[in-house]
Amino acid sequence: MKAINKNGKITIYQGVPQSFTSSQGVHLNAPNMSEQALKDAGLFDLIIDENYDERVHTLGEIYWDTENTVFKKDLVDKTWAETLDELKTKRINHFKSHVNSELAKTDWYVIRKTDNNDAIPSDVQTTRTNLRTQSATVETEINALTEKKEVVLYDFPNI
Repeated sequence: MKAINKNGKITIYQGVPQSFTSSQGVHLNAPNMSEQALKDAGLFDLIIDENYDERVHTLGEIYWDTENTVFKKDLVDKTWAETLDELKTKRINHFKSHVNSELAKTDWYVIRKTDNNDAIPSDVQTTRTNLRTQSATVETEINALTEKKEVVLYDFPNI
């Protein structure tokens, strides 16, 4: 990422823009400019900590780091209004919703079994059992977590 300070207003670019305006004027075909020419025009790197994870961080205000001659945005740990138990319940319910969607795809086998006593194929029954087991495992693992950040960062297994 790149940024430039124009009269006290910092503009952020995802990379070197095709063109930009600085105190020196308009710069066209900027991607072909040398790194030194970009700096001379006032376009500098914007550094964001590599540990940034939008699930648990926000970014602070942009500022100029004189020592390193770059713009920076520091990580700020998020806080959550929900209690630890509320976050756990929310994450567990989210996963259970996915499991229920997967189970719904084969519910017709169960209905057919109930209505006509037709057998449920063993692979379907195994899949359904595995989904329920996985759901219980996820619930146990989430409930064992002790910090909000851990709950938010918990990665669900693929189903």
